[in-house]
Amino acid sequence: MFSSLFDAARACLDTASPDDKVALTQEYAAAFSRRELRAAPDAPATQPIRMPGRPERPRLVPARDLPQRGIGSAEGRAAFIHAIAHIEFNAIDLAWDAVYRFRGLPPQFYADWVSVANDESRHFVLLRDRLRDLGHDYGDFDAHNGLWEMAEKTAHDGLARMALVPRVLEARGLDVTPGMIAKLRNLGDTASVEILELILSEEVAHVAAGSHWYRWYCEREGREPRSTFRELLAQYAGPVLRGPFNHHARLQAGFDAEEIAALEQLAP
Repeated sequence: MFSSLFDAARACLDTASPDDKVALTQEYAAAFSRRELRAAPDAPATQPIRMPGRPERPRLVPARDLPQRGIGSAEGRAAFIHAIAHIEFNAIDLAWDAVYRFRGLPPQFYADWVSVANDESRHFVLLRDRLRDLGHDYGDFDAHNGLWEMAEKTAHDGLARMALVPRVLEARGLDVTPGMIAKLRNLGDTASVEILELILSEEVAHVAAGSHWYRWYCEREGREPRSTFRELLAQYAGPVLRGPFNHHARLQAGFDAEEIAALEQLAP
């Protein structure tokens, strides 16, 4: 067992097996809650990550190369659940990367992102179990690497990371999940609906954590949050923005009306 939270975070990032990544995440989150792991101020500097540990499958391809499937068929529904599972698997790494990469921050920063990593690991397990119910497993469908690519682009800047990963890419789930829940409910897939409803409720809090720490960074750096958000969207996020946006959920997650308007102006 590590005593350094940063070493524990790096071990989770480097682990390739989904089962092992989940197990380590939950073990270290529990240890952190018992105060057995510390974000030591004298810890060695971060080392480049480039790519976290990943299993051999799923094969990673450009997002544009992924086939579009409706969820009315058994295969299409499994592919949809797989895509969400892949997002949650990536989200484990994104949360641990925030813990590992950004140093000298308030204790609550680390507490928030350890908690997020733990939540994402639970979400992944629920989705993987559902995928198995549907006759498939994680890795059976191709996936893309867009979430981690944005993590790499923002590795140098905690402010940009908090603005763009939780508040743009992960917040996309707040926009699309209610519609998918409605479609699955119409298909009678109550098992998938229950999982997505749980994930949606918890993801609001995750995006809210991103909003909180984004504004914390802005205050520390003397930057105006709304104009800075617009600048970062224009610089990094134009190609990945998609509307429409779930105003109610985003307001709950720490956005204000002006920030939502900025998203809508840039989205196609």
